[in-house]
Amino acid sequence: MNKQATHVTHKEPLFRITKRDGIAFWKAWAIRVGAILLSLVACALVIYLLTDLNPIQVYEAIVKGAVGTKKRTWVTLRDALTLLCISVAITPAFKMKFWNVGAEGQVLMGGLVTAAVMIYAGDRLSPAVLFLVMLVASILAGMVWGLIPAIFKAKWNTNETLFTLMLNYVATQLVTFCIVFWENPAGSNAVGIINPLTEGGWLPPLFGLTYGWNLVIVLGITLVMYIYLKYSKQGYEIAVVGESENTARYAGINVKKVILRTMSISGALCGIAGFLLVSGASHTISTSTAGGRGFTAIIVAWLSKFNAFVMMLVSFLLVFMEKGAIQIASQFNLNESASDVLTGIILFFVLGCEFFINYRLNRNHNKKEEAAK
Repeated sequence: MNKQATHVTHKEPLFRITKRDGIAFWKAWAIRVGAILLSLVACALVIYLLTDLNPIQVYEAIVKGAVGTKKRTWVTLRDALTLLCISVAITPAFKMKFWNVGAEGQVLMGGLVTAAVMIYAGDRLSPAVLFLVMLVASILAGMVWGLIPAIFKAKWNTNETLFTLMLNYVATQLVTFCIVFWENPAGSNAVGIINPLTEGGWLPPLFGLTYGWNLVIVLGITLVMYIYLKYSKQGYEIAVVGESENTARYAGINVKKVILRTMSISGALCGIAGFLLVSGASHTISTSTAGGRGFTAIIVAWLSKFNAFVMMLVSFLLVFMEKGAIQIASQFNLNESASDVLTGIILFFVLGCEFFINYRLNRNHNKKEEAAK
């Protein structure tokens, strides 16, 4: 019996993906800027197709809602600084690959003890001493809330993602418990503005700027964190532990000590964010004080590739779009989620462009083309 040979031809794909060894700085940012421009075009198409509105008018409304007046500009800047502070706070933990999704709870705890000091000591201590006590208390509260999962991770290798996430709910319940004792007026189930007459514990203006202290504190933290992670020995240890714990141990690094120290710093900075939210912004405490910023900060940190200075731009962009949502809703009778859709489109393009920065698309040449060459 003759065996008939069968030949199977495999069709080569038109493109193949290869990882880049590196890319020039200007090329990477050119891709990012191009992605943002494309996202704005996509947003314009979505706006027109879904609402029949002029996209230019919608963009103008977003700008007006975010920075249309001096007050709106400062509120946008204040909220961007708070988000930046939390983003910088979680950066060392994430760079160590300790998935700290508990920033929300750490911020709440910092805000909770700040509110407690304002309520019980706001009219008893001098302003300088009062602010120092509030700041130290918020740092310690956030630090403790960050250390709890770090201890369990270092000693028993527990899952830090679940642990820190669950602590968010514990912090929320603690705030709810305290509101029962602090509610004002009685029966309102809310604390209300703390010390409205004396403004005890309210961060005062600095250099004539309403949120001057917020600006100085957050920018100072950002600069110090950049230097700490890039140039310090402890920053190097964080990077090594993040790459491989076994390599870190082989290099003589005490991994458990690094985990505890790093989460102490992360929690402490989140506590400072809580201090700024209560003392330097809302002057009250509630379960929504953190406002989801702990989770948004994760997006900011990843988009910025843990670069503290890039986080400034990303934080401002997200808060800018959030503030624009209010203006869209009032001016065009649209749901505030419309801005969330636009923000999602922009984030999709910005995140997607990182693929083209890290990978290259190569066109496969068929045999005829190779023969012609």
